[in-house]
Amino acid sequence: MNTQFARTEEKDISIEEKLRALHELQSVVSAIDKIKVLRGELPLEVQDLEDEIAGLKTRLHNLDDEIRSLETAITNKKTAIRESQALIAKYTEQQNNVRNNREFDSLAKEIEYQTLEIQLSEKRIKEFTTDMNAKKEAITSSKQELNERLDDLVRKNKELEEITEETKIEEEKLRIKSEKIETFIEPRLLTAFKRIRKNARNGLAVVTIQRDACGGCFNKIPPQRQLDIASRKKIIVCEYCGRILVDEKINEIQE
Repeated sequence: MNTQFARTEEKDISIEEKLRALHELQSVVSAIDKIKVLRGELPLEVQDLEDEIAGLKTRLHNLDDEIRSLETAITNKKTAIRESQALIAKYTEQQNNVRNNREFDSLAKEIEYQTLEIQLSEKRIKEFTTDMNAKKEAITSSKQELNERLDDLVRKNKELEEITEETKIEEEKLRIKSEKIETFIEPRLLTAFKRIRKNARNGLAVVTIQRDACGGCFNKIPPQRQLDIASRKKIIVCEYCGRILVDEKINEIQE
C-alpha cells in the first residue's frame, strides 16, 4: 500500500481510511521491530559487559585499599615487636640490679608478657601476610578478567556499530514514515494502537484475517464478523486478544 498520508484539515476521515492508516503503521513499526531483532541481544550484551567491567574496577579498587590496610597493619606489628624487644632488653638489664626476688619476679613477668606480645604480633603478621598474598592473587586474576572483558566490550561494540551503521538509514526512513502516518490517525485511536501493541507479545496491534482466524491469536472468526470486518464500516477488535482486525485486501489500492 502506497497511500500518501498527510494531515487533513477540516475533513472527516472515513473508517476505511483509518483502518488503512493503522494497517500501514503496523507494517512500518513491524519493519522497525525486525531491525531491532537483527541487532539481537548485542545492546544488552554491551550493557552487561559495561556493568561487569565497572564491578571489576570497583573490586580492584577495594582490593588495593585492603592491601594497603594490611601493609599498614604489618608495619604496626613490626613496630610493636621492636618495642617489645627493646622492653625485654631493658627489663633483662634491670634484673641484674634488683634488690630482692619480688622485683626480679615482677620483671620476669614483664619479660614474659612482652615475649607473648612478640609471638602474637608474629602470628598476626603471618595471618596478614597470607591474607595479603591471597588478595594480590585476586588482583592478578581480576586484572586478567578485566582485560578479557575489555577486549570483549571492544569486539561487541564494533559488532553493534557495524549492524547499527547498516540499518540506521533504513530505520530512520521508517521512523519518519511512521511519524507521518501517526499524524493522520486521531489521538484516541493512536493511543489505543500503541497500548495494544505494547501488550501484544509480538508487537502486533493490527492483524488480518488468515484462514478464517485472527492473525494474532489464531482463534476462529465467525463468518458474519468477517463480513463486518471486510465492509470496513467500523473498527472491530478480536474478542480473544483485543487486536484490531482488518481484511486481507485492506492494502490493495482502489481504482
